[in-house]
Amino acid sequence: MSNDADFDLIIRAEKALLPEGIEPVTIGVRDGKIAEIARGGQDLDAAASAEVKVIEVGDDRVLLPGLVDSHVHVNDPGRAEWEGFASATRAAAAGGVTTIVDMPLNSLPPTVNVAALETKREVAGPKAFVDVGFWGGAIPGNTADLRPLHEAGVYGFKCFLEDSGVEEFPPLEPAEMKADMAEIASFDGLLIVHAEDHEVMTSAPKNSGPKFADFLATRPREAENVAIARVIDAARETGARAHILHLSSADALDQIAAAKAEGIKLTVETCPHYLVFTAEEIPDGATTHKCCPPIREESNREALWQGLIDGTIDCIVSDHSPSTAELKLLDTGDFGAAWGGISSLQLGLSLVWTEAAKRGIELAEVVRWMSAAPAAVARVEGKGTIAEGNDADFAVFAPDEEWTVRATELWHRNQISAYDTRTVRGRVTQTVLRGAPVDFEAPAGRLLTAR
Repeated sequence: MSNDADFDLIIRAEKALLPEGIEPVTIGVRDGKIAEIARGGQDLDAAASAEVKVIEVGDDRVLLPGLVDSHVHVNDPGRAEWEGFASATRAAAAGGVTTIVDMPLNSLPPTVNVAALETKREVAGPKAFVDVGFWGGAIPGNTADLRPLHEAGVYGFKCFLEDSGVEEFPPLEPAEMKADMAEIASFDGLLIVHAEDHEVMTSAPKNSGPKFADFLATRPREAENVAIARVIDAARETGARAHILHLSSADALDQIAAAKAEGIKLTVETCPHYLVFTAEEIPDGATTHKCCPPIREESNREALWQGLIDGTIDCIVSDHSPSTAELKLLDTGDFGAAWGGISSLQLGLSLVWTEAAKRGIELAEVVRWMSAAPAAVARVEGKGTIAEGNDADFAVFAPDEEWTVRATELWHRNQISAYDTRTVRGRVTQTVLRGAPVDFEAPAGRLLTAR
């Protein structure tokens, strides 16, 4: 065994979630990494050095790996009034998220070339309270920028097949998506796709107004189903890795499962709002609940849960897409004109655990969906599990503590939330980033580069 004096931090937990399950551990941390794990109640050494910092996790709490949220819109620089790196990464830390991967759009400039990536990194570096990686963007005309962005360390490339909502990030035609996939396949990159089909959307109703049912009709399931079929066909032809963002339509699960069985390199995510809410319960005018693709019916929600259980859906991420209250049009409640996006970066684990527990799903599964799985999809190294050699990122979680969400108490820059006043189960009580408890006044996050 190592001498305790060799460690910077020791964590003792009666319950720690390891890849093999929950068990008592003592963990030794050195230079921000998990250096040693003693299992089954054993200690690292007979006597701890007085100089070593120690965290004791009580038996009413579980030591989890820090969560990985690979779908976060920080919007900084350019639209930092919507959200910025300081507020977003504080919110992440408060929710047990120790790594985020930032989306390439809603910031100005969007991350569609190396110069824009460098700008974003310069802005993010001094403000990050957790570790931050970056996606690049695939838009019309920037195919030649994809390889340089990959070499500069982005984790993959996001594209839309329908209007993104911001003019500086236009959608790809299906043929250009396939051409970009072929380019991305040449360096084993990943294309992540907002899968709603433009042709289907063109024939759908418009101008929805305050009725949620009318808004739902403007984003039909068929738009997702057709777009996902296009992604599958392109991935089959090019051999590229492809990822479906924020799956909302459970109708697509069968074709996704068939594609995976065929050996196509396809992964899929869904989000807390699709697993918590149902279309039937959303009041007219409640634009806090607007997102694209939309929240669908109760039967659809339950089918998404089944898709997670059977492995068709790989992971759960926030799609944290904030805006100012003004852009949500809370006064008029016009779903057609309001900004689409739900902020949940700080709340994801509690929200998903609350619903999972009702369905008899174990905490280990929830954490795998929200930590190990997104880390694997994005290939974020050293994150997502409590294992020797990984970064010493942890969340201390009280799984049985009930509490009520108050939007005004969240770290999100704009304190409006679809979850305001909702009672949830499970609270993150401490977050550790690379062996140090997160200090919400002193940013210590690092910028990550894909390898």
